[in-house]
Amino acid sequence: MNLSTVKVGVVQAAPVFFDLARSIEKAVDWIERGHAAGCQLLLFPETFLPGYPRGLRFDATVGRRSDASRATWLDYWQNSVDITDAATMQPLHEAIRTSGMFVALGVTERAAVVGSLYCSLLYFSPDGTLLGSHRKLKPTGLERYFWAESDGRTLHTYDTPLGRIGGLICWENYMPLARTALYQKGVEIYLAPTADARPSWQATMQHIALEGRCFVLSANQFVRKSDYPDRYQNEICDEPNVLSAGGSVIVSPLGEVLAGPLWNEEGLLTAELDFSVLAQSKLDFDVVGHYARPDVFKYQAVDQPDTVKVVFEKYLTKNPGRKILLFRPGFFCLKRLLLVVVGAGGRALGAVGLLVELFPAFQGTSVFFLGYLAIVFGGAVSLLSQFRTAGFLVFLIVCHF
Repeated sequence: MNLSTVKVGVVQAAPVFFDLARSIEKAVDWIERGHAAGCQLLLFPETFLPGYPRGLRFDATVGRRSDASRATWLDYWQNSVDITDAATMQPLHEAIRTSGMFVALGVTERAAVVGSLYCSLLYFSPDGTLLGSHRKLKPTGLERYFWAESDGRTLHTYDTPLGRIGGLICWENYMPLARTALYQKGVEIYLAPTADARPSWQATMQHIALEGRCFVLSANQFVRKSDYPDRYQNEICDEPNVLSAGGSVIVSPLGEVLAGPLWNEEGLLTAELDFSVLAQSKLDFDVVGHYARPDVFKYQAVDQPDTVKVVFEKYLTKNPGRKILLFRPGFFCLKRLLLVVVGAGGRALGAVGLLVELFPAFQGTSVFFLGYLAIVFGGAVSLLSQFRTAGFLVFLIVCHF
């Protein structure tokens, strides 16, 4: 466990409802704000793109579907996110790459092939790469009318230099075994985007922090009736002026509220996560460690993927004035290959120098001196590029003397 500190941010805002393009623009704006605040990780609310359709009925009636129901569905479907659509995703990729932050974004995801909608949490690395999508296991109430269910294959966790990251969406967090699936992966930064603005949600977030001995970040939207497009104003006329008051919050592994809860306004919550506190919290409770009873209880999530190790090219900076480092696994491998090539070149140069010095005809000449330099320089290059070649350098020197 890394005992450093990590600065995180939680966005509380409303999208431009049922307008994907403008909602993406708003997401980009909040990414830029998070970067300016020095955040290393940024969490958005549940289905920020294109909005949580609170108050809409989808003209749902048991036993039949109406034209009005299909029209609302189509509107929502057309403004949902196809993560395979490069043109749609490009502004997000670019904004995240520029910010250098790890970003988790709640969306309604449109399956590219089958066309179903899912309530999803997208994970992006700091170079803008989409690492994966967690789809909500069980939509709640009428959500099941427009969102499909998922399975264990999207219960992702990511082992990053910021900590081990994973999350569940809204009332998935009331599912004890879903939480246990993340605890078993050693989650340290637990993400809980939600649409639940009840005060009782705060107790749930504190409970999860204490139970999992992890930092908990929860992001909700602040939504007013005026945020809805005109075509839906009649349908929500009986709703209160504030449909969602928010309640975004950040909690420590000991249940201490580090930031928030934020009510009745948009804003960016930030907090410094001190991982020494997380380590200290394990003294008296570790839900899958010394406080577990594997001899009594057995549990395994079906098809849950292994934790993905994500390597940063460089450390993450909190200085918003710098253009930051990226998580570039591809570039990282290229750099390793370059070092191998340089090391091999150094060894070859040293070997040539050694051969020159072994010939008596070159002794006392400038060629002999160049051979000596080749041994020293080639050995040094090899040593600097790959520490394990130190033995080769020693071999050359011993042979020379």
